[in-house]
Amino acid sequence: MPELHPQLLADCHRLGAMASGELLLSRNGGLHWFILVPDTEMADLLDLPPPQLQQVLADCQRLSHWLKQVQGYPKVNFAALGNVVPQMHLHVVGRSEDDRCWPQPIWGNLPPGPVWQPVVLDLIKRELGLDH
Repeated sequence: MPELHPQLLADCHRLGAMASGELLLSRNGGLHWFILVPDTEMADLLDLPPPQLQQVLADCQRLSHWLKQVQGYPKVNFAALGNVVPQMHLHVVGRSEDDRCWPQPIWGNLPPGPVWQPVVLDLIKRELGLDH
């Protein structure tokens, strides 16, 4: 696994390893905003070899399922941007009509939120079956 970009480390909690890479959670506790960093030096998701791409998408689908089934989000946003942080990373975000920036995108619209408490971070790790 390549080293995590310093901006990702500054903005996120490290949750643990998924099959395709490292899972992070935004420090802003206003939403469940996961960031999956695939184990690759490539910059763009669609450049991954098919088996690796399938595993990355399977991990993102697993997160989406957890957000909907466990956390009750009716909508999940998924994006692979990488304009500010060049290291490949994927955003998987639970959204609902009562979230703090609905219907706007989270980038630049999500106000500072509560911090994640360690007990909640541990619960998320357990529910997702992550190493910690």
